[in-house]
Amino acid sequence: MKAAFLACAAILTVSTPAAAQDEKDYRVRVGLGGQIKPAFIGADNYDVRPLFDFDLARGTNPFPFEAPDDNFDIRLFSKGGFSAGPSANIQGKRKNSDLGAPVGKVATTVEIGGFAEYQASESIRLRGELRKGLGGHDGLVGSFGADRIWRDGDRYVFSIGPRVLVSDARFQRAYFGVDSEAAIATGLPTYRPKGGIYALAATSGLSYQFNPRWGLFGYARYERLIGDAAKSPIVRELGSRDQLSGGIGLNYTFIVKR
Repeated sequence: MKAAFLACAAILTVSTPAAAQDEKDYRVRVGLGGQIKPAFIGADNYDVRPLFDFDLARGTNPFPFEAPDDNFDIRLFSKGGFSAGPSANIQGKRKNSDLGAPVGKVATTVEIGGFAEYQASESIRLRGELRKGLGGHDGLVGSFGADRIWRDGDRYVFSIGPRVLVSDARFQRAYFGVDSEAAIATGLPTYRPKGGIYALAATSGLSYQFNPRWGLFGYARYERLIGDAAKSPIVRELGSRDQLSGGIGLNYTFIVKR
């Protein structure tokens, strides 16, 4: 066991970005900060949550671009600017106490699916995601968007772009529907939404390096519920069509030498 540990230590050593570096080395950037987000989809109150950042690049290559609202993904295929692979997300739960009325709980949902992305140029990226909820809302949910990117290597990266959010009826019924039991308990009218586009959004992100080690990162996002989601009695009486979120943090870059 000790011999194996020493062998691994000889292969991988960690140093700061100021150290000598070759193309076999990895640069790792980790960040931590805080963010405010709606307590749940359609909420008019907000939670304070941690904000994390993790990026990996080989050698002196710039860190690959990621929008702040990209979900976790693994790039299994990448060629000619096109990338695709699995993606995942965790959607937090909604409790009756969050709304102050027994409209129906939505358990924490693990969403599993895939993404496809096309880097049309250094400054334009197109991306789509589609995921299936496992437990919780049990529905299909997806997003489609574009990003305009301005960057100077890793010194600064700024992006902004529109989003179209879609879902099936099961997802919308979980968050925006009112069944007969909830209607009796709350006095709200019964409501059974259909699937389709449920929101439009705009997302911007920024990262800035003070020096090779330390940097700043953050984001801002505005989302507007539309269609059947916006007509929901839950949103109109107990929530809000306008969903704002944003966060800021510090990151640190180090080198893993091979």
